[in-house]
Amino acid sequence: MRTIRMLEDYPALSGIFDLFAEDEMSVFLDSSLQNELGQYSIVGVFPYLTLKNGDKFTVNGEECGQSFEAYVKEYLENHRDENDTGLPIVSGAVGYFSYDYGREKEGVESCHKEKVDIPACILCFYDVFLVESHKENRLYLIANGKTKDSGEMLDEVLKRIREVSDEEEEAAACEIQTESDFEESEYLKAVDDVIDYITEGDIYIMNMTRQLTVRSRRRPYQVFRALRRNNPSPFGGYFQYGDFQVVCASPERFLQMRGGHVVTRPIKGTRKRGENPQEDAMLRKELWESEKDRSELLMIVDLERNDLNRVCVPGSVKVTELFQIEEYATVFHLSANVEGELAPGKNVMDLIEAAFPGGSITGAPKLRAMEIIDELEHGRRNLYTGSMGYLTLDGECDFNIVIRTALYQEGVYHLGVGGGITCESERGFEYEETQQKAKAVLEAMQG
Repeated sequence: MRTIRMLEDYPALSGIFDLFAEDEMSVFLDSSLQNELGQYSIVGVFPYLTLKNGDKFTVNGEECGQSFEAYVKEYLENHRDENDTGLPIVSGAVGYFSYDYGREKEGVESCHKEKVDIPACILCFYDVFLVESHKENRLYLIANGKTKDSGEMLDEVLKRIREVSDEEEEAAACEIQTESDFEESEYLKAVDDVIDYITEGDIYIMNMTRQLTVRSRRRPYQVFRALRRNNPSPFGGYFQYGDFQVVCASPERFLQMRGGHVVTRPIKGTRKRGENPQEDAMLRKELWESEKDRSELLMIVDLERNDLNRVCVPGSVKVTELFQIEEYATVFHLSANVEGELAPGKNVMDLIEAAFPGGSITGAPKLRAMEIIDELEHGRRNLYTGSMGYLTLDGECDFNIVIRTALYQEGVYHLGVGGGITCESERGFEYEETQQKAKAVLEAMQG
């Protein structure tokens, strides 16, 4: 039996999560940038069902004969749970889908070996959620009684919350060692190769990325705290998976569904923030007036309209916003909004299968772009450019695009950075853009 309690006076949710940050499978979906996109932050603790899809598909550690997709669809159908609270989630799962999950789903073989050893996707169903409404300034504690009596569970959580201090311990600054899988000259050559593919008619646009490996004495949760403080984002998060951790400050929503209403919000086009108000305004204007960035965004909007039309009611898919400037601590972005209504008989997994991986971080046409990505990039993307987020037992979801994200495993951070390439791309600018996109995460590792 579910129990829900509401608090109006409570410590910062980031401080509360300190209590759980070392608990294996604990997760924090963090809207540190509190705007219309980032209205809620969500903590999931005390898992009762863990699905991992890698070389084998396992359910709570036991190999399962069903496919991952079939199992999830069946579980969601058989365990539907209505939510009349107005909160984004009361029961459901938090997890991720890696880019390589999507690559394999699309039948694109990779010529690269894995650099990290993680499942292609994880979905973990939690007994307890802590949901903070930034508009209401309220914290909701939700226990579903899956692992323990729900009232007793919340009593224990409340007891721990009362011990939380709002003071944040500052981590000491440290040096970092950074290596890229591309030298600058190699990356510029790869950009030329992408442009050649475009002029030959293979593709219209492609996201070209490179991977950084970083050594830092800062622990993952310290990096997360610094990143959310200095570079707030609407779709950030921290995932504690035991043998690896994920630190995320993504600005981009991939898929949201509420009551069958679907939204995707691609980002294309980036400029760094200025050193003063005058330079800031100039760079903002430069992005707004850039024909290259506008055409880039239009191509991806068209691709994502097509993806949504595969599972949405005919005629329902519309572009509701176009050429919106979004401001973040280190960059400006150009974004759009595409919406539709999910067709009867379809569910959240049908939506994910139709649209994943996102067009903004692959290219158009998507399949050919993904083939060229594997040819020209120097390694598998793994989690980078995949999606993190949640799905609910009442049939809704909200997932980001995994950018501005570091994966930590065996003492090393893995960080992907990239950008969209069109026939109008300037090679030096494209490389500089990857530098700007890495800046906030690298600074969080240094302090």
